[in-house]
Formats: sequence, C-alpha cells, structure tokens
Amino acid sequence: MTPATGHGDRHPNPEPARTTGGTTFETPSDDEIVMTCVVNAPRDLVFEAWTDPVHLPHWLGRADWTMTVCHSDPRPGGVRRLVWRRDDGVEMGVSGVYREVTPPDGLVCTEAFDGGPGETVHTLRLIEHDGETTMVSTIRYPTTQARDAALATNMRAGVDESFTRLSEHLRHTR
Repeated sequence: MTPATGHGDRHPNPEPARTTGGTTFETPSDDEIVMTCVVNAPRDLVFEAWTDPVHLPHWLGRADWTMTVCHSDPRPGGVRRLVWRRDDGVEMGVSGVYREVTPPDGLVCTEAFDGGPGETVHTLRLIEHDGETTMVSTIRYPTTQARDAALATNMRAGVDESFTRLSEHLRHTR
C-alpha cells in the first residue's frame, strides 16, 4: 500500500472523533469509519447478539424499520442476509459473507447494501473489562467517495440508535 492509493495508510488529517449518543465515530483513513461503543454486558453475549438471528431483529436497525429477513450463518464462508421494511413499504437489504469468526473476540464479514456503492468489509472487535464490552466496529469502504457518501446519510444517528437498542436488549436478555 502506498501513499498514492491512500489504502492502509493513516490519513494525514483524519476527521476528529465525534460522539453521537454513546457512540464515537472516527475516520482514521481515507476509506474507513470506526464506531466505538461500550455496553454493559459480557462479550460472549454481545457476540451472540451480533450473530444470532434470534437477537438481531431486536436491535439492529432503526426502531421505525422492521427486520423482515434475518439469515446469519456465522462461520467462515457463511452467508448473512438482512432486510428491513418501513411502514410505507420501503425496503433496505444487505448481504454479506463471514470471512473470520472468532467467538467471543469478534468477526470479519463483507457487506453490500442492495443498490449500494459496492462491497465493504466490516471488522468487529469485542473487548471485555469488568463485565462491560467495548465494541469497535470498523467499516472499510471501496472508495473515499463511498465512505463520504455513507457519512452524509443519517448513518451516525442510525448506528447510535441501534447500539442503544442493543444495550437495552442485552439488559433484558441477561
């Protein structure tokens, strides 16, 4: 990786970390977004919530969207397919393949939104300390333009809402 490509190198002027609710957002390189949030739950339960179709519909996505399709096969090569629907009938779907699955430490998977700008690589790392788990979710986009387009949406509010819903779900699950 060379400075000419911008891939793998730290951006000389990264966007400062911004916090939305309990989630911190950073752009450490030209094609990444790193989202960090702490939840009050052990990481094995957090990992399960990220991968098990029993948990995912309860927290992943905005509250005004309903998850209508939830398929998750968390093993290397396993497929993931999620579809949400709003009350007005608008749908949003994402598909991907698990590349690495290391319970309860985290996972790596691809993600491609239906009609989106291409495939991203999502890396989730879970770090537990004193019964709390820090989730570090890194999304690498195919281009800087794709990353910037994602940031221009209501992504920050949506991710923060999802992580808040996850925290609530975990509180009721334990």
